[in-house]
Amino acid sequence: MMIDTANFTPGLSLLGGILAGTASALFILNNGRIAGISGILGGLLNPRKDDVMWRIAFLLGLIAAPTITFMFMAAPVVTIEAETATLIIAGLLVGVGTRYGSGCTSGHGICGLSRLSPRSLIATLAFMAAGMAVVFVMRHLVN
Repeated sequence: MMIDTANFTPGLSLLGGILAGTASALFILNNGRIAGISGILGGLLNPRKDDVMWRIAFLLGLIAAPTITFMFMAAPVVTIEAETATLIIAGLLVGVGTRYGSGCTSGHGICGLSRLSPRSLIATLAFMAAGMAVVFVMRHLVN
């Protein structure tokens, strides 16, 4: 494995992790809810009257924050080395895994682990192992 030292930003990565952890902790303390994106979005599919506005505000914030940020700085150059069909299949598999695992990576990996949830620990280990296995297979066995 090689680290791209030109784009290696441990300080910014640490800051991002601290901000994500702090935001999820404040969210659960203030609202009693877990800041898992799949649960927040899923709650809009079968909405309760008193439960819609905060979900919409949360999701709009996820869109607004990078939009505002990139008004003041250049967006990173992203290179995706996969075909469209591969990306569609990957997205569907992530969606199925999210439903099967009762939550997404943010819900289990950030919020669940911070609450010392055994279920979230198992889920996080499972999706990390699955991700590593898929990358290994795609890079070393398929190509």
